Amino acid sequence: MEWEAPALVLSATPYGETSMLVHVLTGEHGLYHGMARGGASRQGRPIWQAGNLITARWNARLADQLGGIRGEMVHASAARLLDFPLQLAMLASMCALADGSLPEREAHPAVFQELTRLLAWISLDPVGTEQAAMAALVRWEVCLLSELGFGLDLGACAVSGQSGNLQWVSPRSGRAVSDEHAGQWRDRLLPLPPFLLDPSCDGTPAQWRDGLRLTGHFLARDAFGQRHRPLPAARVRLMDMVAKMAENGDPAVPSEDVE
Repeated sequence: MEWEAPALVLSATPYGETSMLVHVLTGEHGLYHGMARGGASRQGRPIWQAGNLITARWNARLADQLGGIRGEMVHASAARLLDFPLQLAMLASMCALADGSLPEREAHPAVFQELTRLLAWISLDPVGTEQAAMAALVRWEVCLLSELGFGLDLGACAVSGQSGNLQWVSPRSGRAVSDEHAGQWRDRLLPLPPFLLDPSCDGTPAQWRDGLRLTGHFLARDAFGQRHRPLPAARVRLMDMVAKMAENGDPAVPSEDVE
């Protein structure tokens, strides 16, 4: 059993003295685990950084075995973002969400393609893409929820069926609610940021915070809660960073905010 395909490195854990247990995501084969012999060596470690795009070669004697994996670097996203705390936190969050929520060996090409595009885009122009990339990250989380079977219904108001003035989302059903029909439940609803309805809108730090709270609610309850897992620590750190930005009204993020 073997395959070769473009893959994103989602995580890598040292195993023994020189090997790594790695998780990669491909468009055709989905999430795969494998043992990278020599992955912890000086030559191998740079390949297996989360967010890197590689050409992966996986093989095993039997289909249900862990298998061995080799990688050839295509694009080193992680190394390009070491001096950009917010963008590095975005990369870490997206990789951790995909790694922790997607079922193993089940293809989700839409998730892979958009994640590949986002990581390449952010890493090639980390300064110029900051605002647009944060909105795109939240949209990718909406895509991830949909692929997992927990899609949000943001096309029309759950009460009236109309598509105008949608400003809220029900935390129970995931359906949009117009401001006119929020009524007495307004305090219980989740704010719906405009950039989730308008692809040309990049949003503000406060709207990014609202977007992350919205998707985070459903990721925590459905994608991770059903597996009895918490949201990944990387996703929590990103939320904290964006919340600070919204509170301060300043898009600059000090480097010490990212571990």
